[in-house]
Amino acid sequence: MKINWGTSIVLVFIGFMSFILYFVIRMNTDKKYEHDLVTEDYYKKELAFQQEINAEENSKSLKNNISVKKTDKGLVISFPEDKNYKEISGSIFLYRPSNDKLDFRIPISLSDPEFLIKDENMIEGRWNITVDWKYEQNRYLYKESFTY
Repeated sequence: MKINWGTSIVLVFIGFMSFILYFVIRMNTDKKYEHDLVTEDYYKKELAFQQEINAEENSKSLKNNISVKKTDKGLVISFPEDKNYKEISGSIFLYRPSNDKLDFRIPISLSDPEFLIKDENMIEGRWNITVDWKYEQNRYLYKESFTY
């Protein structure tokens, strides 16, 4: 049987559409490619956004802001030394964009100006850290993305 050029074009289109459809179905059904929402309560968080903006501005106005660094023991979060660390309260939220099951929140309780998150709690890869802290009735917010 002889195939003319019109039939060949139709067969190429069908083959291409099948190829694309195969990958679309595979990406939607394979657990390896599953992605989570950034946050489950998106609209509720949006209502508190102005308070976050104000807290970030307070944080930027500090002469010494929080610093985050990786050490052999884990992740060290250093608070400003000009603040009395015993009066600092709040929470540290570590967000893993690739897997929401690795996200965790830690309350801040300091015995010195540095807070250590042990190495066994961290997995290599990209993290977003949000430190929401209060000092003398002022709220501060520090956000950063880093690779552990």
